[in-house]
Amino acid sequence: MKIVVYAICKNEAQFVDRWMDSMEEADRVVVLDTGSTDDTVARLEARGASVTVETISPWRFDAARNRSLELVDEDADICVCTDLDEVFHPGWRAALEAAWTPDAGQARYRYTWSFRPDGAEGVVFWYEKIHRRHGYRWVHPVHEVLRWEGTGRPGPTVTALGVQLDHHPDPSKSRGQYLPLLELSVREEPEDDRNAHYLGREYFFHGRWDDCIATLQRHLAMPTATWADERAASMRYIAKAYLQKGAADQARGWFLRSAAQAPHLREPWMDLAMLCYQQENWDGVLYFTGMALTITVRPDTYICEAEAWGPLPHDLRCQAYFRTGRTGLALEEAQKALALSPADPRLAGNVEVLSRM
Repeated sequence: MKIVVYAICKNEAQFVDRWMDSMEEADRVVVLDTGSTDDTVARLEARGASVTVETISPWRFDAARNRSLELVDEDADICVCTDLDEVFHPGWRAALEAAWTPDAGQARYRYTWSFRPDGAEGVVFWYEKIHRRHGYRWVHPVHEVLRWEGTGRPGPTVTALGVQLDHHPDPSKSRGQYLPLLELSVREEPEDDRNAHYLGREYFFHGRWDDCIATLQRHLAMPTATWADERAASMRYIAKAYLQKGAADQARGWFLRSAAQAPHLREPWMDLAMLCYQQENWDGVLYFTGMALTITVRPDTYICEAEAWGPLPHDLRCQAYFRTGRTGLALEEAQKALALSPADPRLAGNVEVLSRM
């Protein structure tokens, strides 16, 4: 098979060598540079990438992705879209070829979007940015996705077990352009429920609580918004916005609705546990963390959050048992929390203090 990696970039010289090392299993690497002022282009070309420099104006991610896709060889069998701050684990090509079928349209693979401070995986889900050369096009100005625009039906999506991509972003990079692009995306496709959810979430990140609540309530009212996990996430952001407005009762109601909408997710239960912790409702902490811990299979979607699957549930239970005089049970939970984050000095200190007690 002929496998071509394609990407867009701007001022990402710091990532070039690591990225090219990761992509060397491909037959060819093509990059659209959208206006770097550092030595990104020179570094990429020195490592063997084919680089085209163009300005995308007005800026939108789908336009840039589509232009970079045009640079891919017409006879490529598989196109692999990545960003320069992402890294494949070695052996990804063999795993991809083993999973690919002659009629396949896309491949889904494991993606680690973030890591916890101790180096453990944070948010993990399955991605689908590997696809056949013809018939697909990127859509939406931001949070862009592949859409089939070819003739007939798209080929099936295969699961490429063994393909692992890790995201190691530059934390100093601004996401300020996301909000206006999301607002544009909703104006262009007002009935797209995914865009509505992303916009409401972005309003939350910008501290626009009322806009967040109104937009996400609109998302929940859309007839196409049927995915329980994303509906639950909208309810959680509404609750958190109400908390920021000082309306704890409203927040609790929305957290409970979220848990009822998607009881198979840990996140709503943990939100309720955190609310009880802040209110020193220790029985509530134990109940809701207990509900979270009954869920042992981690979902493979982007809705999954790191904290719910790290030491936090056991850490909160430790605090609740300690505050209610049950030191032995507190120690057991402290040890479980430490096992999930052994480099955390606070968790280690909890175990030491409780052991002495």
